[in-house]
Amino acid sequence: MRFEFSSANQIIFGEGVLSRVGDITSEFGECALIVTGGGSVPVDLLVYLLEAAGITSAVFRVESEPEIQTVLSGIELAKQNRCELVIGFGGGSVLDTAKAIAAMLTNPGELTDYLEVVGLGREITHLAAPLIAIPTTAGTGTEVTRNAVITSPKHRVKVSMRGRKMIPSIALVDPELTYTMPPAVTASTGMDAFTQVIEGYVSTHANPMTDIISSEGIKRGARSLLKAYHDGQDRQARRDMCLTSLFGGLALANGGLGAVHGFAGPIGGMFNAPHGVICACLLPHVIKYNMIALHNLAGRSETETRYQNIARWVTGNSHANVDDGVNWIKELAESLDIPRLRSLGIHRDDFSLIIEKSKVSSSMQKNPVKLDESFLRSILDEAY
Repeated sequence: MRFEFSSANQIIFGEGVLSRVGDITSEFGECALIVTGGGSVPVDLLVYLLEAAGITSAVFRVESEPEIQTVLSGIELAKQNRCELVIGFGGGSVLDTAKAIAAMLTNPGELTDYLEVVGLGREITHLAAPLIAIPTTAGTGTEVTRNAVITSPKHRVKVSMRGRKMIPSIALVDPELTYTMPPAVTASTGMDAFTQVIEGYVSTHANPMTDIISSEGIKRGARSLLKAYHDGQDRQARRDMCLTSLFGGLALANGGLGAVHGFAGPIGGMFNAPHGVICACLLPHVIKYNMIALHNLAGRSETETRYQNIARWVTGNSHANVDDGVNWIKELAESLDIPRLRSLGIHRDDFSLIIEKSKVSSSMQKNPVKLDESFLRSILDEAY
């Protein structure tokens, strides 16, 4: 057995740890580019905390999921202000933007040189500019991953740039920053996190460390997502979901995901739909067809046992089977008011292109079993 495990240089977790950001940032420089979103993200508080530590900043706002031009604009602003480090302060899209900017501040060539599928797919070879990742949602776990997801409008697809040298220097995870998330955002981001720990647990590249992390994330997500959805001030539920997200990021970075995310990248690039909602629509159906494909192989596989473990963890029933787990996930999605694919602007005529794009995604390559085109189409049909 051989595996590697990478993460941020330091993970700082806990309620109120944002107050330490000034001292932490001062170790890296005196001028920071703050990459943030809109809405309720308290960027003024962050600026104040930095100023109190003698650090100046320039604020770059990301209004939607990052496109190639978004990253290029952020790079330009960082250079204009001679920023020595980058702080990502927001949801997954914001942090992905910050990671891409930090990487391109120190690596030669064009952004497209590093994009998979639509570009050359070169790996980041120079250490990215210092980056502090501060999530304000609990979903992607991108604060500890080695990739950034960027949308190419020209190709209508989301693709990654990746490399160990673009992992954030510091992951600062403060659950209090998630208390103001609206229920719909809690549901979407939470289902992304929950999907990541499930897919990470059954990935072909899972290892003993990701097994421990993913299994703990599954248990915490199962018991806390609906609680956080109904009561955003539930401290334990918010803490659990931040940990589920963090663990999902570690699983993604070190073991990979599967067919749900293999589909989600192309669908997200083609349609303006929340990533976590797409994952929630697809997850139970991917598990179902993965199990059918596994049954077609000779003998019982370890993956089938893993899916049974998942079913028992999420239902709390030590005698649950995989079908019980699939039904539990469907009921969870219904309780979270997750719509079906048809509500996201997707039409059946789009299925062929979605399947074509999903086949070449990196996540699809790590699905626990190869799914033929008929199975991929059946997944979309049943999620529709």
